[in-house]
Amino acid sequence: MKRRAERIARVESALRAAGLTAEIRRLTQNTATAALAAAALECEVGQIAKTLVFRRVSDDAPVVAILSGANRASTEKLAAAAGGEVRKADAEFVKEKCGFEIGGMSPVGFPSGGMVFLDAGLRKFNLVWAAAGSAHAVFPASPDDLARAAGATVADIAE
Repeated sequence: MKRRAERIARVESALRAAGLTAEIRRLTQNTATAALAAAALECEVGQIAKTLVFRRVSDDAPVVAILSGANRASTEKLAAAAGGEVRKADAEFVKEKCGFEIGGMSPVGFPSGGMVFLDAGLRKFNLVWAAAGSAHAVFPASPDDLARAAGATVADIAE
């Protein structure tokens, strides 16, 4: 519980540092997948900003992809944007490089050192929901605010 609270506090701090006043919503329901999050929030699956972590093969750097819960990441497009082949990261890599667990990976509040991309398709929504460091915590933001807070480059990275 203490670690979860620390991760959520780290997300909240990152949001404030980016000038966002989004309130983190703690839920009793599990939001570890886009479908679960959409059901808990009573919104479209597309409005869930899922955060996936990949590893660039050439240097083992994390590559973070933020995209609509209704879409899948294209490793080819992501590789082109990241400047080298990428592979899906395992849970250990995500925890080590980003400090979050899969299912609660936030698009903000992790150490720098990797690249972050937000899929352009997410911008069709006025408001999206992203994980806040736990499978039971989320926060709302506009896609543009989310990109700014995450230090993300907007790119076409969905299949």
